[in-house]
Amino acid sequence: MKLNKISAMFSATKNKSTNITIFGATLTALLSMPTFAADAETQNAETDEIEVIAVKGIFGSLKAANLLKRADDRIVDAIVAEDIGKLPDNNIAEALQRITGVSIGTDFGVGESVTIRGVSENLILLNGRSTAGAGRGGIGLDDFPSSFLKTVEVIKSPTPDMIEGALGGTVNMQTIRPLELSEPLVAITLDGEYSDKTENTAPNFSAGIGNNWDLGDAGTFGASANLAYLDRELRRDEYFNKVDLLDNIDIDGDGVVDDSGGPNGKYLRRTQSTLEQKTEERERTAYGISLQWEPVSAEANIYLDLNATKLDGGQSAYSILDVGGDSVARSDSYYDANGQLHNYDLDGVLVIPKTWSDFTTSDTTSHALGGEWFITDNIELSAEYSISKSKEKQTANEFNLRPIERTDPTLDLVTHTSTGSSFTGSGIPGYTYADSGMLTNPDNLVFREFFHKTLETDNEEQALRFDFKISDIGVDWVSAVKAGVRFTDRDYSANRYDLKPINGNTTLKDSYKKATNADGLYSPIWIDNPVLADSMKIVNMSNSFDQTGVNGQNDLMTYNVYDADLLQNTEATYALVQQMLQGTSYAMNGSLADNMVEDNGAYKEINEKTSAIYAQFHLDFDDLTAVFGGRYIQTELESSVVASVDANGNKILDTGENDYSDFLPSLNVTYTLTDETLMRFAAAKVMRRADFDELSPALSIDNSLVTGTQGSYQLEPYRVTQYDLSVEHYFGDGGIVSAALFYKDVNSFTQTDSSCLADPSTVDGQNTTEWGNVCLLDTAGQSQGDVNFATEAQGLAYVDSEKAAGRTGIVVDTDVNGGSGEVKGVELAYQQQFTFLPGFWSGFGVNANYTYADSEQPDGNPLLNISENTANGQVYWENDDLQFRLAYNWRDRYLYSQAEKRVQTVGALGYNVFNQNDPSADNFDATVGNNYREARGQFDFSASWDINEHFTVVGNVVNLTGEPIEYTTELDSVWKYSESDRRYTVGVRARF
Repeated sequence: MKLNKISAMFSATKNKSTNITIFGATLTALLSMPTFAADAETQNAETDEIEVIAVKGIFGSLKAANLLKRADDRIVDAIVAEDIGKLPDNNIAEALQRITGVSIGTDFGVGESVTIRGVSENLILLNGRSTAGAGRGGIGLDDFPSSFLKTVEVIKSPTPDMIEGALGGTVNMQTIRPLELSEPLVAITLDGEYSDKTENTAPNFSAGIGNNWDLGDAGTFGASANLAYLDRELRRDEYFNKVDLLDNIDIDGDGVVDDSGGPNGKYLRRTQSTLEQKTEERERTAYGISLQWEPVSAEANIYLDLNATKLDGGQSAYSILDVGGDSVARSDSYYDANGQLHNYDLDGVLVIPKTWSDFTTSDTTSHALGGEWFITDNIELSAEYSISKSKEKQTANEFNLRPIERTDPTLDLVTHTSTGSSFTGSGIPGYTYADSGMLTNPDNLVFREFFHKTLETDNEEQALRFDFKISDIGVDWVSAVKAGVRFTDRDYSANRYDLKPINGNTTLKDSYKKATNADGLYSPIWIDNPVLADSMKIVNMSNSFDQTGVNGQNDLMTYNVYDADLLQNTEATYALVQQMLQGTSYAMNGSLADNMVEDNGAYKEINEKTSAIYAQFHLDFDDLTAVFGGRYIQTELESSVVASVDANGNKILDTGENDYSDFLPSLNVTYTLTDETLMRFAAAKVMRRADFDELSPALSIDNSLVTGTQGSYQLEPYRVTQYDLSVEHYFGDGGIVSAALFYKDVNSFTQTDSSCLADPSTVDGQNTTEWGNVCLLDTAGQSQGDVNFATEAQGLAYVDSEKAAGRTGIVVDTDVNGGSGEVKGVELAYQQQFTFLPGFWSGFGVNANYTYADSEQPDGNPLLNISENTANGQVYWENDDLQFRLAYNWRDRYLYSQAEKRVQTVGALGYNVFNQNDPSADNFDATVGNNYREARGQFDFSASWDINEHFTVVGNVVNLTGEPIEYTTELDSVWKYSESDRRYTVGVRARF
């Protein structure tokens, strides 16, 4: 059986229901579809030997995915709908991590994005067209319901007809067309998802309905509709420290400095112990409608696809930060193998309790109107207009306290400090205060500040494409020629508003030591003040760090804070603060809306137009087939920021332009070694434009006026040349063994340059609590490229004096085009159901894969988010009614971020200086600030029982054994622990 025979079968696009049978199409991923009967007589004689796969159960869907892979001209992996529904995975990203070469990023333990062959710059398509999200890559994979899909493809080797923009691969989500249904369908699912940290049960509902009607001479009309609803509550517990390097000290009291074994005569020290517990509530409502019509001749069809997702979600969090203190060794102090000090005291620490509340609403739509016209038996014309929109609004609040000793109104406020003692053992460190009421005693905690800001982004793309295909041009070895054009017009904008109620230009930062009473004295609001007391609460959350464990007592886990639920009501919190500050120099007049000020410096406006043309040739030499051609793209970019504001309040914009073009050739070759074995080779040039934040020179600065980011419209896109070689051997009943080599040459990396920006607002508005992160200027008012920080000996007092003199700045990170790098690796995969075994044992099956990836950036560091070794495995058993699956995903240590704030002076060379930008400097260290996520594996489990042909009971568990996450420095010391809910789901499916 030759590959081109299989491909020929699927090249017919006139909505044959038999094609959908073999592809394993379903209307809803959470529901099993009735098995479609294949009509072999509709195929020509060449396809008589093709086995028809009835998609039922785990093995049926895996087998169908294998056939998709086998028949495609490209290097592709796929999941059919029942795979997503049956896996112990609650969204598309979590299902895709089972595919060879795919890893996922998570938020609150939920998959939200993918890296493909170690590259995160990928493209999310819906039915082959682009989608819109907050950024460049498209809609988030946790935002689109898996129940809407029939298949999900991961395309690793592109062809010229594909939309450009993916460096690792393209994820193409495909929904079912109404005319693909062979019978009417109604399908409903209702799940309850229990999260063990929040102890909350979330409803998850989806419904689908579809049918088509024979209209006689008027043709055939089909319609399908889907609705999905999810209301989930999750929690994430994190504990982390700042880590720095200090000169070795005497820890045993013998008067001799002890050698830690750390680099450059220094030891690692953890300070700024921080506990953050964040709860997320997310409500998602989505719908999909598809309409389709074709004439009696079936020589054309017209379709209309409408998809929309609405998200409403809030995050409430408590963050307890421990700052300052001098290291004091104890009798039980010791250095570990990495040179890190354990079991020591910090004299003179202070605590800063914070309450956060963020609320995000977003509306995302993806609509398309298109059609296909079969002009003759071998000539096809298609066209599509699509529009994708994403509109997002983020609201962020902070209510912070400060440890001040109770006093009468005064100008001499005293910060309350204590001694913190750290104890290392299993789990997160134990940590106690000499003052047991450090975080709970109202005598020592006052209102510090209230922040409120809103961020709004709009992202819209309109696209128009025409494609033309000739299946037979009269040359035996040219099976098809395809050509087309695509035009896009994208508009992106972002703005920010801040609460600045003091004279219209000042926030409430440090109001406890700035707001004075009628006598000109500071009169802070202690938390037991009658105005504030009812809004405070003592928190000690259940299930805290039950996965990681805690080494004894940790006083940071019990704290007195402003109630996060109340903070979600911004208007009420504003009114409370307004009442507290009444009669002071910080008295606020007017409403919340009256005091919101637009940050014109953060305004972004981008317009991007692209024009693409491609030609693609399909060659067939019997045992060898190939697809080759090229895609030419022109990009016109305009990026605008606010230059000034006129007397009427209108923005005067300053616009920069950047136009460039790319030619992207590609080649995909498949050689049929035997009827069961294929060899593939692919080569291509691909490109990815920078994200919108990177393309805008608008300056984004944090609330503390300590760090910021800035982009550039002159950034060139990422450009990659890639090569693939693979062998696939298909055997038995749906079995496969495959191996692949891949190589990516990245010749236009972006890298981060840091500088110290002079800004007059730092004198009064900069927060120096974390003084080690505040950059110092050589000359007041003059920005500089060197980023310098105060030494341990200089400390907070020195930084405050420099700030008063105008010699502190803001560390600004800017992306610039850098050098070249590479990614190379190996993929191995194996799948088999043991149908050859007798009886009960024939229901067992296995699906496993392994990926090795090696990468290098221009600075010698590995690429972000690439694990050298990644492995996935699934073991399942099923019969006609029961299905069980245990899945495992593991990836080893990888570089998660660079220039990480809490470890930014820790590098392999031990300089304790943040310099990763200037190789000519004596203290240059490319590894400084590297943050690694440690190796981690996770088990997931799922089961289902088909009660009868209409009803199925399902259940699954995500993160079965409750595995936490650890983050480490370049020197292997742990600085951060993170864990999220185990999620348990039980539900019922109904199909009619």
